[in-house]
Order: sequence, then structure tokens, then C-alpha cells
Amino acid sequence: MAKDLPTHPTLGGPPPPSVDAGQAWFTSFSNAISSCDVLALLGLIREDGFWRDMLALTWDFRTFKGTERIKEFLHDRLQGAELSSLKLSNDFPPNLEQPWEDVTWLIITFTFSTKVGTGTGIARLVFDHKPGAWQVYTIFTTLSGLHGVSEALGSNRLMQPNHGQWLSSLAQTLEFEKDPEVLIIGAGQSGLDVAARLKMMGVSVLCVERNARIGDQWRGRYEALCLHDPVWYDHLPYLPFPSTWPAYTPAAKLAQWLEFYAQALELPIWLSSTIESCTWLEGEGKWEVVVQRGAEGGKKKRRVMKVGQVVYAAGLAGGVPNMPKIAGMDEFRGKIVHSTQHKTAKDYVGKKVLIVGAATSAHDIAHDFANHGIDVTIFQRDSTYIMTTKHGMPVVMRGLYWEGCPPTEQADMLSASLPNEVLRHVHKRYTQEVAEKDRELLEGLDRVGFRRNEGVEGSGFLFLAYSRGGGYYLDVGASQMIVDGKIGLKNGCEIDRFTPSGVRFSDGSEIAADLVVFATGFGNIKESMRSMFAPDLVERLKPVWGVDEEGEIRAAWGDSGHVNFWYMMEIKAMQMGVSGDRYQKGKPS
Repeated sequence: MAKDLPTHPTLGGPPPPSVDAGQAWFTSFSNAISSCDVLALLGLIREDGFWRDMLALTWDFRTFKGTERIKEFLHDRLQGAELSSLKLSNDFPPNLEQPWEDVTWLIITFTFSTKVGTGTGIARLVFDHKPGAWQVYTIFTTLSGLHGVSEALGSNRLMQPNHGQWLSSLAQTLEFEKDPEVLIIGAGQSGLDVAARLKMMGVSVLCVERNARIGDQWRGRYEALCLHDPVWYDHLPYLPFPSTWPAYTPAAKLAQWLEFYAQALELPIWLSSTIESCTWLEGEGKWEVVVQRGAEGGKKKRRVMKVGQVVYAAGLAGGVPNMPKIAGMDEFRGKIVHSTQHKTAKDYVGKKVLIVGAATSAHDIAHDFANHGIDVTIFQRDSTYIMTTKHGMPVVMRGLYWEGCPPTEQADMLSASLPNEVLRHVHKRYTQEVAEKDRELLEGLDRVGFRRNEGVEGSGFLFLAYSRGGGYYLDVGASQMIVDGKIGLKNGCEIDRFTPSGVRFSDGSEIAADLVVFATGFGNIKESMRSMFAPDLVERLKPVWGVDEEGEIRAAWGDSGHVNFWYMMEIKAMQMGVSGDRYQKGKPS
């Protein structure tokens, strides 16, 4: 077991069973907040405690570890934020949770107001027997609404009948006689997320999408592609997947859903359109955007607009494939493609295939080839984390994203309430638990020489996603095929060069191939921006993805390095926290 969480042995034993301390702690906390008494607040927090804030006090995603950093943060932000109206949540009274035998914490959920909006807070308290007191291990504050701004849903929805004007009004909204306030580049799930939220808040927004149809970024991938994370984790705002939806969504089905979603929410999107240029006008504090808009008959309409905010929602790396250049490629008589260009295994029956890479796409594509009886080999360059979906997902998703668990909005709040450093310790435990369930498969992979790792500091796939955007495979069958020899394996060397008939390696061996698929991921997102933005502006933007010194994802959703410019992106298997007994009804085994 990981020893980085505050366990019963390190705290002097299990806590007292009563949850009455939750009210007493909250009273002291509220009084300290009301009087901006930083020293009193610090007295309620463990010396090694965490305070994670999302927009409520900092207008950013920040995590402060230890009372010295928390003290600096509170001195800087508490008084100006004007926290008030603190109340314990009626829906979630203080609750003693024991996610593991040696870990117990008291969870307290509360609401509050600031000078700009309303917020939610979640604190996890542990009982330290040495001082004989409940102390904050983690506290989370997040802004959940803005004063004077209501989303157009529920009782705020449009109440008047619309007789005969809906189609004409819908068409008119796409013309944008006035420039939108926010322009979103990309209309995949990230762009649709932002567009839906902004529209429902009354913000004028436009998505510019290069594809001809919503969802084409999923239709264009290999036909065997299927999500490896479950449906409860993938809901979009306002319109969740129906209860009949499969637990794991095929890519083509997701493409149809995204198109339906955009139509149902009437999101303003220009399809078959591209950004010709996006220029920051310093004197006006706006972006001048030149859009080549698609039109019927194949003709483009050029539109110049000025917008206050630009959101870049073109994916983790803007869709730019990472394609290595290797000697002899021009001599090879077969076909070389990146995984983004591969469509189906059916076209290569009777052929030999080499796949360069050993993460999710490589395994998925190899699985498809093997199912069609095709001679396929994976060339593994680096070690890979392996977790079966069957055994792993019920563990890492339990209590939050599964049947019988809380609504997604609540699960997201509970998940976000754990600082990423704490989450890494949680996932160390998950990784050990899953590895025991997967032992037979993992031992089989070891026997055939597949190089495995346990993730960043033994934390499994999540922090590989955070740091690299990949490097793992959530197994749905390909791993056993490697064990059984149905998918060939080559590793322990480097590619030397291509030959006319295949690929030669640094150990002198050669693999014959008719097709070589590079499942080598994606490059730098900035490369996808250079055709739209000035070179010096692109260079000034902060690096995107990976974690910073506070454990937060760099640049995404926060400060990009340029005013009024935002990165919005998603990666499957983003953040999963931990929940104890509160939502254990129907929890997966």
C-alpha cells in the first residue's frame, strides 16, 4: 500500500466514530473566513495540508501545499475575494468515509458567495490523535456561478410558443450580422462543451470547424476505434447520454451523438470553414479574425470579424500527427501511414503489417488486424502501462462514475476536490489493486518480453495522460493476443532504416512488411497554430499540457500566456478521484 496518504498508523489510530465534529469545525472555519483571520484558518489545517482553488479566490486553477504556501495565498486573496454566506450543504451533510481500511476522513461540503459569484467548497478532515483534533487534509473552493448570470435552463428556459419562425430564426443565427463575443476554433467535444455553456449563459458564441460534419474527427479514425472509458464519465452538459447507451462508446456512434448534440442545442457552428488569420489588436483589446467560411457549391465566403475572446479547441495537439523521419522510407515498396490515416484492417488480408508504438492506438489497430487473421507485429519503443478495462475501470471509477453513483456534476466536483498530488497517491493504491486482479495477464506479458511500467511513481495511467497524453493501454483484448502470439512483439532495439521490403533494426534483424503504421501520437499543439497566428505570438504562449510545480495541468483552461486566448481540451481518462461509502449503493465489484 502507498504510504503517502494520512493513514491510521501515521495519525495514531482510527478516528472517533462521531461526525458531530463536522459542525464544530465548520463553525470555526466560517468565523475565521468572516473575520479574514488567516492565523485562525491555518490552525484548522494540517501542516502538510492542501488548498485547491478553481476560480473562486484566484481566477485560476491553483493548488497550495503546506501551511506556509496556504498562508501566503490567503494573505494575498482572502480579503479581496469577499467570501460570505457560508452554509453547510443540505444535500451533503458531514459524512465519515473510509475509502480504505487504513484511511478515514470526514467530508464536509459547503456553499458560499464571493463578490463576483457563488461557489462550492469541499473539505476532507482527518483526526490526528497527537493533538486530539480533526484537521483539514484537503480543502477545495470553486466558483460555480456568477452574480446576475443565469443559464437558460429549467424555469429560465424560453417560455413563449414559436409559431412558424423557428427555422428562419435558426438560419439567421448562423449569419452573425454582429460579430460574436467569443470565437471557438474547433467543434469537437471540447468546442461543443464551451459553446453550449456560453450559449446558455447568454454569451454570443461561434464555432469554426474545418470538417464538413460535426463528429468527422471520430468518423475519420480507424473503424475499430472505441472509447475505453465508460459512459458515466463522458456526459456532455445539458444532454447526457440515454440510459440505453453502451458502457463503452464506439467512435462512429460518438460521432453521430456529437452531431445530434449540436443540432439539439442549436449551437452556432460554421462547417467546412477555416481560420485564415487571427491577429491581436492591442489598441482595441480584441482579436481580428479572418474566416474562410464554407458554402454550397464549394465556394468560400471570406468574413472578417472582431471578437473579444478566442478559444482554441482543436484537441490535445491540434490534430498534428507525430511522424518520425527514418532513413530508407523513400525506398520502401509498401505503404507507410500514421495511425490517424489508417481506416480498416480489411484492406490488408494476406499482407504483413508492422505497427510502430505500443500504447492505445497501436494495440487497437493490432487487435483489428489480428481479428482479421493478418500477420501483425508491434514494435515497442518504450515501456507501457497495461490495465484491463474489465478489472481496472470498476476500481478507478468506483463511487463516482458508474451505475448507481452520483450525477456527473456532483461526481466531477468530488473528483476535482482532490489536489492532483493527493490523487496520485490515490491512484498508486488503485494501480496495486488492479494489478492484483490482472496478475495472470501481466505475468503472461512479462513471459513474452513485453516491457511494462506502473505509471508515474506507480500511479497507473492517469498521470501518464497528464504528463504525456499517452503511454498506456486500457486493455480490451490485444494484450492476451500478444501473450498468445497472435500479435507479434519486437522490442529492445531501435529502428535502423527502412529497406525495400520492410524495416531493419539496430540488432541486425529485419521484419518484412507491406504496411507500416506509425502509432506515435501527436506533436506540439503550437504547430497547428502557426498558419493562423503570428509566429512571435505563438512563441510567447505557455507550454501546453503536462503538470506544473503545483500539480495543475499547464495552460489548459487557464492562463495561456496571452490575454483573451484560451486552450480548451479534453483527454479521455482525465481525472478520477475517490469516494467512500456515500455513493456505494450499486458500486462495482
